[in-house]
Amino acid sequence: MDADIAVRATNVSKIYDLRNKDNQHRTDSSRFYALKDVSFEVKKGDVVGILGTNGSGKSTLSLLLSGISDIDSGTIEINGEQSLVAINTGLNNQLTGLENIKVKGALLGLKKKRIEEITQDVINFAEIGDFLYQPVKKYSSGMKSRLGFAISLALNPDIFIVDEALSVGDRGFAKKCMDRMMQLRDDEGKTIFFISHSLDQVKNFCTTGMWIEGGSLVEMGPVNEVAGHYSEYVEKMNAMKGPEKRKFLDEKFRKRLLPKEEKKSWWKRLVS
Repeated sequence: MDADIAVRATNVSKIYDLRNKDNQHRTDSSRFYALKDVSFEVKKGDVVGILGTNGSGKSTLSLLLSGISDIDSGTIEINGEQSLVAINTGLNNQLTGLENIKVKGALLGLKKKRIEEITQDVINFAEIGDFLYQPVKKYSSGMKSRLGFAISLALNPDIFIVDEALSVGDRGFAKKCMDRMMQLRDDEGKTIFFISHSLDQVKNFCTTGMWIEGGSLVEMGPVNEVAGHYSEYVEKMNAMKGPEKRKFLDEKFRKRLLPKEEKKSWWKRLVS
């Protein structure tokens, strides 16, 4: 991969099981594409805003980019260290905030002195007070977001993947995080994938737009252009009446189901 490329995804697919309301496997069409044949290339220093309606595959992509979840087909090449910033992700609910910081550093192979340095950085940025010494399971979603964001900043990866991490908590801390990300973008040239339902936030912060819908990559290009097309799509969909909208959504979902013959070949590959 060229030295100026941060991430290259080629025909990436992720397949999930469908379950019924009793958390049992469905007997018909029980597998579907969370992502299907997604390909893109992102240069170092680019800031990519990932757009898409609920269930489109944005968070699945963030898990694949961060290495937390495995792909089912295709390839993802990562040039550098990456870190996912999302509510709950990477935090052990049974450990205290302080213990989470130290465990994260140890897992990355950091020396004890370096772990102590980043611990102080996290404490200063997160501003969660005595909750630092409480189990994470007692945290609010806002405090979890604060801690996760602060740990990722302190670890200083080459690639940041931010998944709705600024959607919870108070506005003051959200602004603090955004100001820090602006520094990462402008002064340090970090590569950032930014997932947010705030279209204005995406347009103001990102340079490139990536629109994912129904598990597929619809468009990628200048952020204002992609955001405009995505906004038109959402407005059109929201203008649909009840039955029309349900039919539209059902058809979109059916396209993500694995055909029966494909499902059989999938299981053959799995057991071979």
